[in-house]
Amino acid sequence: QVQLAESGGGLVQAGGSLRLSCAASGRTVSGYAMGWFRQAPGKEREFVAVVSRAGTPYYADSVKGRFTISRDNAKNAVNLQMNSLKPEDTAVYYCAARLTSYSSVNPGDYAYWGQGTQVTVSP
Repeated sequence: QVQLAESGGGLVQAGGSLRLSCAASGRTVSGYAMGWFRQAPGKEREFVAVVSRAGTPYYADSVKGRFTISRDNAKNAVNLQMNSLKPEDTAVYYCAARLTSYSSVNPGDYAYWGQGTQVTVSP
């Protein structure tokens, strides 16, 4: 079992920055692909970013150039640095772990999920 706990969400003005962290426990996640997803009210959960076991990142077009995903294997964690935030980034952000080293943009490919952290970007 893997438990994931997100932190770092909050309220920020457009153009601002936030750094989300996802701490894993129960199992080392350094060998797994780790992803971030988000879900806005009334919308489906959507892919944001993923990092492979080797550290290779992949981003949704909507966040490319603004968000950076990174691994911190010493802390058994993964981070999401979000810059130049826009009101349309407002959502609950979820961390997820996939039981393989290969990345995926499909939420159904992830076995473990955190509870989510709210990010609100005001105009």
